[in-house]
Amino acid sequence: MEIAKGKEAKKIVLTKPFSLEGESDAEPFYRAPNLLRRLLGLLKNVRPGSDLTNFQLPPVFNFPKSQLQCYGESVYCTSSNLLSKCNSEQSPLDRFTSVVAWSISTTRPTSFGVAPYTPTLGETHHVSKGNLNVLLEQVSVNPPVSALHATDEKENIEMIWWQQPVPKFRGTSIEAEVHGKRLLKLLNHGETYEMNCPHLSIRILPVPRMDWIGNVNIRCPETGLVAEISYTSSHSLFGFGGNRKLIKGKILDSSLFKVLYEVDGHWDKTVQVKDSNSGEVRVIYDAKEVISGLKTPMVKDAESVWRSESAVVWGELSEAIMRNEWEKASEEKEGVEERERKMVSERGMKGESWVPRNFRVSYSKDTREWDCLPIHKWVPAAPIIAP
Repeated sequence: MEIAKGKEAKKIVLTKPFSLEGESDAEPFYRAPNLLRRLLGLLKNVRPGSDLTNFQLPPVFNFPKSQLQCYGESVYCTSSNLLSKCNSEQSPLDRFTSVVAWSISTTRPTSFGVAPYTPTLGETHHVSKGNLNVLLEQVSVNPPVSALHATDEKENIEMIWWQQPVPKFRGTSIEAEVHGKRLLKLLNHGETYEMNCPHLSIRILPVPRMDWIGNVNIRCPETGLVAEISYTSSHSLFGFGGNRKLIKGKILDSSLFKVLYEVDGHWDKTVQVKDSNSGEVRVIYDAKEVISGLKTPMVKDAESVWRSESAVVWGELSEAIMRNEWEKASEEKEGVEERERKMVSERGMKGESWVPRNFRVSYSKDTREWDCLPIHKWVPAAPIIAP
């Protein structure tokens, strides 16, 4: 845990990102006692099929991190610079294959029974990793929509995301569909890669577990290359055992309707591709090299950290959770929620509508899609840095 304080009495609390399972110092901060029993009690009056988007969790079900931070960490918390590899590959096919590997790297381990904080309206998260500057903002809370803009001026790379989680209770499980779009632009090559992300399945009974599932499609309109990737988990009788965290798919040339590579592996281990012509197999992604040994971001300049920063908004609550001070945690969470309700009420009395600080936001009723375009071309360097 990284705690910093600015002169204006703002507490900045940053916690270690999720890494691969088995790293002894990653788990203790994110686990409260008797979670399964508490979770069953919490959901006993919830009907199957219910939308849980606005369902408020007590602090015991939170790990000390905002959803904005989780999104950001999937971009800036890496042990290997896959983005640079995407940019340096010589052929369109090699660049596309590297983008597939990078997309897989944004899938991160989770911890059963606990969830991140739901971001407040206007909440931001701003972190730099080397030359990559990442900025997120919560542009809507009903529904909850998060926008991300990341740029690397040295590599001439830009990322634009928007994401809207829609969790639903299924009786013995919760499935969080993640609506939205991700764009990765390799500007030196004039290529844009469009993609989505998998959904999160939280299985409560008979055996508690969390899995990323669903189909991810990646396409590059400029080259006609497409990837169809499926995240699956197989379960044996009564939910025990089975083969989890599987990835299967293919990379194809859409103009020729020709499969170029078969994709196979596990997102938490290795993923390989098999050349459809030669039969050659090679590893394109090794999770141990990319998402293990991740370190907590550090505050470089506390005075420049915005008050809307996730690590400030939730700082007191995060510190209370880390210390297992549940009464104080409840008070701090109620305080954050009350401040948000007060700001909404004040805007309503003044007849004002809230405008995002870093994005131009629109919504299409026809397609039911949001569009979140960054106001600035480049994201500035952040006062928080990821090692």
